[in-house]
Amino acid sequence: MTLHSSGRGRLGLALGAFGATAILLAGCAGGGGDSSSDGGDASGEPILVGTTDKITSIDPAGSYDNGSFAVMNQIYPFLFNSAYGTADVTPDIAESGEFTSPTEYTVKLKEGLTFANGNELTSSDVKFTFDRQLTIADENGPSYLLGNLDSVEAPDDLTVVFTLKNPNDQTWEQILSSPAAPIVDEDVFSADSVTSDDDIVAGEAFAGQYTIDSYKVNELISYVPFADYKGALPAAENAGVTVKYYADPSNLKLDIEGGDIDVAYRSLSATDIDDLSTNDAVKIVEGPGGEIRYIVFNFDTQPFGATTTEADPAKALAVRQAAADLIDRDAIAEDVYKGTYTPLYSYVPQGLTGATEPLKELYGDGNGGPDVDAAKARLEEAGVQIPVALNLQYNGDHYGPSSGDEYAAVKSQLEEGGLFTVNLAQTEWVQYSKDRTADVYPAYQLGWFPDYSDADNYLTPFFSEDNFLVNHYSNAEVQQLITDQASETDAATRQADIEQIQALVAADLSTLPLLQGTQVAIVGADVDGAVLDGSFKFRYAPLTK
Repeated sequence: MTLHSSGRGRLGLALGAFGATAILLAGCAGGGGDSSSDGGDASGEPILVGTTDKITSIDPAGSYDNGSFAVMNQIYPFLFNSAYGTADVTPDIAESGEFTSPTEYTVKLKEGLTFANGNELTSSDVKFTFDRQLTIADENGPSYLLGNLDSVEAPDDLTVVFTLKNPNDQTWEQILSSPAAPIVDEDVFSADSVTSDDDIVAGEAFAGQYTIDSYKVNELISYVPFADYKGALPAAENAGVTVKYYADPSNLKLDIEGGDIDVAYRSLSATDIDDLSTNDAVKIVEGPGGEIRYIVFNFDTQPFGATTTEADPAKALAVRQAAADLIDRDAIAEDVYKGTYTPLYSYVPQGLTGATEPLKELYGDGNGGPDVDAAKARLEEAGVQIPVALNLQYNGDHYGPSSGDEYAAVKSQLEEGGLFTVNLAQTEWVQYSKDRTADVYPAYQLGWFPDYSDADNYLTPFFSEDNFLVNHYSNAEVQQLITDQASETDAATRQADIEQIQALVAADLSTLPLLQGTQVAIVGADVDGAVLDGSFKFRYAPLTK
């Protein structure tokens, strides 16, 4: 099933996929690619990491979530990548990259690149990597990010030419560092189907900072430094990393505070983080966050949606707008998340160029707070019978242990004044990720952790005609503006387009933004090299103890 169409169907990490608070651990390090595949020159002690994240697939074409991408960042190379401490991207296994015409981007690879299995890494592997993403177009994969890619050519072993549909793509180098772009071995991976984790591990199809020594999905992964990594990042400063996967965040907390693991990331509750902040045995590392949490409305199955027996676009809009009138973001941020999240009144989080706050004025009391009377008037004016029955779904294992409290608060706020009757339910993540794209949920929880630090990554994936939400939202003016801003070389004009998109979508409310998160990591008192930055990649190589 091809999910690329007119304009630029791209999306960013996550389904929420980068949903709950994710982290990047990084630090200063020197020189690149010197470590041995069995520990070699890496003199630091092994590091033990704990997480409650789950892996869907370590095939870059088969997953689009934080847990899977955390693995990919260790084992695969990228054409472009971000140095520790910055969100800006520069060539990684590429020697250079530049637009050689408005619609042609040419990359020159470094010489002597190899995979851990001994296979050469050439332009043929790069072409194969991107061609298979477009061919497979897995519903749970990141192929949407390549919506502007028309074709890839490999005229010689070190040259790759990307032909783009729209010229002067202002985000293309960022996309070459994104979940759609880990470079894979054409001799190991299937050209037209997702390759199994076992086949990837057995084939040693790795050329990143680490190789996988042993792998038991969602239980334990052992990494060792890769001797022949020739990317731009430094060699690993530790002798290896083992990642332990937890089903219960309370056990993750016990192990980090007891010193049984060195690093805990994703996902401890705000209460647990607050409690650990007074423990001298650990350090809390915080950084700017690009994560957002929001509610998705399915335009077909929501109350008065297009496929319901009472289909009525005006009433459906009134229902979405009344929900926006009733939400109290401040209360959720403080009562549930203890200030580790802040209210979000738009689709682009604060801190990024072009971010505005249109929902603050459009809904509720006009200053960010809820207003029951405004919601009631909106429903009555549209002729909607009160109370509105709304089925609202959330997930408790993928988006952190506080999701239950968050959506209990949302339910309570929506039912204020008797305007809604909310049927709140939760589903385990594996089933949830399938159901949400199959029109099962009229309204549901998602979170988002971006693929790159640009406003485009909060707009194109959500509001293009072919978007990863698959919620049947389409607005031709929004689509055109999304296409325009991506190719606009004048910064002021591009910013104006981004602001206009936010205003239009705020009026439509295909999603209801709730919160913006910060990045948080818990590390042992003897662990160094942990820093959070805006690249939104979780890398193990800088960690030492």
